[in-house]
Amino acid sequence: MKSKNKQDKKRRKKKGTGKKILLVLLFIILIIGAVFGYKVYKNGGGLKGFLATAIGHDQETVKNLPKMYCLLLGQSETLTDTIMVAEYDPQAQQASILSIPRDTFIGDSKATATASHKINAVYSYGGAEKTLKEVNELTGLDIKYYLKVDTKAFKKLVDEIGGVTFNVPIDMKYDDKRQNLHINLKAGEQLLDGDKAEQVVRFRHNNDGSTYPYEYGMEDIGRMKTQRNFLTALAKQTLKPENIFKINAFIDIAKENVETNLDFDTIKDYVPYIVEFNMANLQTQHLPGESAKINGWWFYEANEAKTAEIIDQFFLNPTQDDEVDTSSIDTSGIDKTKIKIELLNGSHSNAKLERIKKRLEKAGYTIAETREIADTENTVIIARGDIEEPIQEELKLLLDTKHISFAEKDKMNITLIIGKTEK
Repeated sequence: MKSKNKQDKKRRKKKGTGKKILLVLLFIILIIGAVFGYKVYKNGGGLKGFLATAIGHDQETVKNLPKMYCLLLGQSETLTDTIMVAEYDPQAQQASILSIPRDTFIGDSKATATASHKINAVYSYGGAEKTLKEVNELTGLDIKYYLKVDTKAFKKLVDEIGGVTFNVPIDMKYDDKRQNLHINLKAGEQLLDGDKAEQVVRFRHNNDGSTYPYEYGMEDIGRMKTQRNFLTALAKQTLKPENIFKINAFIDIAKENVETNLDFDTIKDYVPYIVEFNMANLQTQHLPGESAKINGWWFYEANEAKTAEIIDQFFLNPTQDDEVDTSSIDTSGIDKTKIKIELLNGSHSNAKLERIKKRLEKAGYTIAETREIADTENTVIIARGDIEEPIQEELKLLLDTKHISFAEKDKMNITLIIGKTEK
C-alpha cells in the first residue's frame, strides 16, 4: 500500500514538473511572440511588417535601401520586342516604367545603318548584357540588373495567379502563321488567361491594317502603352496576399523560363516593401522620339533633350538628384560667365550629356564647347590655371564626382569629362 502511494506521489510529482516545464515553455513562446509582434508593429504591421521582421529588418533598414533599377526584356522567338526600364524606390514607395520602342536606333553612324542597329536585335547577337549596355547609353542611367522573360513564362505566371482582369482597349483580330500567333479579342474589361494575355501584349494592328486610334498611340506606341497598362494590372493581381504565398510556384517558373543576373540576396531586402506597394504611385511613359527613315530603313529615333528630361523626371527624382544643393558653397563673389568650360562626353550617352549640361547652366555656368570623346570610365574635372576653390567644390557636387586634377592654362579654364560612372 505504501509502495503504491509512493508511486502515485512520483507520478503526481512528474506531472507537476511536466506542467511547470510546459508553462515555462508557453511563457517563453508568449514572450518571443510578443517581442516578434512588437517588431512587426514597429516595422509597419501587416504583411509588410511580418516579412520585414522575418528577414531581420528594423524600422531603420528601409532608410538605407537604394533605388532598384532593372531592365525588363520580353522575348518572342529571337527578338526582344518588349524592352522596359523599371525603377523602384522603397523609401518614397514610388516606381517608374519607361518603354523603349523596339525599332529604336542605337547605331554609331546613320550612313551605315542596318536592321541590326534596332535595339530589339541586340539580344540576338549580344545577349542581355549587350542590350543592357545599349539601354544605359541610350538613357544615361547606370542599370546593373536585367530580367529577360520569354512568352512561356509570361503565360504560366498569368495562369498561376488565376488570370488578370484587364480592359482590352479595342477589338483585336490578327493572324501570323509564321509565328503561330493568332489574336482574337473583343474590347472591354475581361478576365484574361495566359494565352489571351499574350495576345493583348503582342498586338500591333489588325489583319486589315487598322490599329489603335491616334489619341491612344498608333502601332508600336499603342502596343507599349497597352503593355505598361497590362503590367500594372498584372502586378496588382500578383501582389494580392493569396498569390504572394505561391512563391515556390513562381520560383519554378523563373528557373525554367527567366534569364537574370539578380540573385536572392539582392531581391530579399525589397520584398517586404514591394508587397504593400500602392499601384497609384506607379508612373509610366515611353521613350520620346519619332519614326525616321535612316539609310533606307525605318527606325525610331530618340529625342535626346526630351529623353534627358524624362529620365530626370521619372528616374532620378529632380528634387534630390538634379537640383543639387550647393548652398553651403559661397560663389557669390565670382563671375561665372567669364569661366570657359569645355564638356567632353566620354559616357557615350547623349541623355547624360544633356542632363549635366542643363545642371551646369542652371547653376550659372556657360558651356563654351561640347564634343564626343572615346569611352571614359570616370567623370573628371580638370582645372586649368588658377581656379577658385569654391568653383572646384561646386563642380564636384554638380557632377557628383571626387576626381579632380590640375593642368596648365589653356583657352579653356575648365575641362569636364563625363564618364560612365561618377564618384
